[in-house]
Amino acid sequence: MRPAPYDRLIDEETWAFVDRSAGFYPDDATALDLSSQRSVYDSLCHAFDAGRPAGVTVRDYSVPGPAAPIPVREYAPAAGAPLACVVYLHGGGFILGGLDSHDSICAEICHGTGFTVVAVDYRLAPEHLHPAQFEDALAAFRHVAGTSGLPVILSGDSAGGNLAAAVCWATRGGDHVPAGQVLVYPALGADTSRGTFLTHAYAPMLSTADMIYYDEVRSGGMPPHGDPLFTPLAARELDAMPPTLVFTAECDPLSGDGPDYCARIAAQGGRAHCIEEQGLVHGYLRARHSVARARRSFDRIVAGIRALGAGEWPS
Repeated sequence: MRPAPYDRLIDEETWAFVDRSAGFYPDDATALDLSSQRSVYDSLCHAFDAGRPAGVTVRDYSVPGPAAPIPVREYAPAAGAPLACVVYLHGGGFILGGLDSHDSICAEICHGTGFTVVAVDYRLAPEHLHPAQFEDALAAFRHVAGTSGLPVILSGDSAGGNLAAAVCWATRGGDHVPAGQVLVYPALGADTSRGTFLTHAYAPMLSTADMIYYDEVRSGGMPPHGDPLFTPLAARELDAMPPTLVFTAECDPLSGDGPDYCARIAAQGGRAHCIEEQGLVHGYLRARHSVARARRSFDRIVAGIRALGAGEWPS
């Protein structure tokens, strides 16, 4: 028996993805030591990796960082001069993932938009506590924005969505500002004691307890209060934010973060829109080749990036 309400919200294709993903994890996954958690996550990402589309070329290099050079991976389209660049920040709870975990996702964004994509291998917790992840994301964005000569779209999923939003907030009004941001089931820091953190506390793929754990690891046990660089929803001043698209999964404790964030940007004069993807779960980007709902959402994400990079608002 599938647990309610997910027995009626989630279709069989998505359940197959959930079941396959769960097969990589023991029930007490967050109790694993860090090395084991990363090994499991890397195996999961590898299992769902679809390979790069033909023609996309890739090069690895480093950009200057606040503590050490930051590894990045650049994806270039097969033909034509890119009109924009995407800086992509991967998910993984701030403790997992890297350049390989989201490789085919970034390659497909490059292929679908015709834009250059630069994936950032920011430092991970707990070896490097907040604000190390933000500092690396900010440094990588500033380097790309300052050297590419192109409009830059910031994008990321889950933890990466948090970092993208924090960079957008920190750079507003500066010399280099993003041309837009596209966030996918981002962790923006809403109150975990209410809202969708209660209604979807035990959702497949991500629980509220998981989010609390990741925040504690990232902060060294004491999540800061009111820090917009840790919690983008803590920012009071959301004026001058770039055009913003947020995609959330209905069956995800984070699903309430996106609407709140977009509403606050819009209330301060910005342009922001949140799309809740019905019947989908956290991490659905990996399901884009096996779940029709996830494929349609990924197509919308790519179209949104393409529109913002061209200076347009998605239709």
